[in-house]
Amino acid sequence: MQLSHPLTIRGIEAADKIRQESNGRVDIKVFPDSQLGGDTDMASQVRSGVLEMYTPAATSFAPLVPVVGIVNTAFAFKDSVQGWQAMDGELGALIRQGFSRLNLHVFDRMWENGFRQITSASKPINSPDDLKGFKIRVPISPMLLSLFKALGAAPTSMNVSELYSALQTRIVDGQENPLSVIATRNFNEVQRYCAITNHSWDTWIQLVNMNVWKKLPPDLQEIISRNMNAAALLQREDIQKMDLTLRAALEGKGMIFNTPDRAPFRDALKKAGYYAEWQKVYGDAAWKALENAVGNLI
Repeated sequence: MQLSHPLTIRGIEAADKIRQESNGRVDIKVFPDSQLGGDTDMASQVRSGVLEMYTPAATSFAPLVPVVGIVNTAFAFKDSVQGWQAMDGELGALIRQGFSRLNLHVFDRMWENGFRQITSASKPINSPDDLKGFKIRVPISPMLLSLFKALGAAPTSMNVSELYSALQTRIVDGQENPLSVIATRNFNEVQRYCAITNHSWDTWIQLVNMNVWKKLPPDLQEIISRNMNAAALLQREDIQKMDLTLRAALEGKGMIFNTPDRAPFRDALKKAGYYAEWQKVYGDAAWKALENAVGNLI
């Protein structure tokens, strides 16, 4: 993520505190803006131990840890408060178990990516009909691919580091991301319209290679965990505050916003069997944990 994004800012602050409290025994170096490769590359690196820590979005790790994709279930969460009730509770515990099976340690508090919105170069997105045949970039995420296919769009997956160029050259018509990503990656320069769909909520997940984590003595594990968890809570607040100002800032740069009714989108997904399909994929335990937080989806 870019240097100006709250994820990077709070990550650097946490790394500084960890270095100080450990008297230099732990020195975490932060590499923003895909300096170490794209999502696919870094996922492989952290699993092998070449990269000791990595902070992917839930969307990008779903192919490897399928249960984490449940975070992105379309139109499930009404707001971030509801999302964090789930992620700091029963659902988050199930997701951490999924990562542990891949030999990855996840801290108790995850970080906020926010609600994802749809941008377009050529037209506003007001209803499911506007997505018919629409070429949209999504992360390498089975859940988001399924969502847009169910709505009749033509989704394609690519790493976010490749996205600006793809939008600029019209390889894709649009994309979907939280406002913080749209702003910090300057997608407004190549996208004219933004629909506040809040179609999917997303989190960042701090990962540590489990072999690396187990080699650390308990006192260093405590220092790292405490500071990373505290930074996560601050970063969540940052994203909430940032979202309140970003729309006005992007409008000032010429982006045109609209706020579609979410009900027709959700109805279209129900009709397409989207929710029933993903209930089978995630299983009863994970789906129950989700519905315990948001209510019935089917």
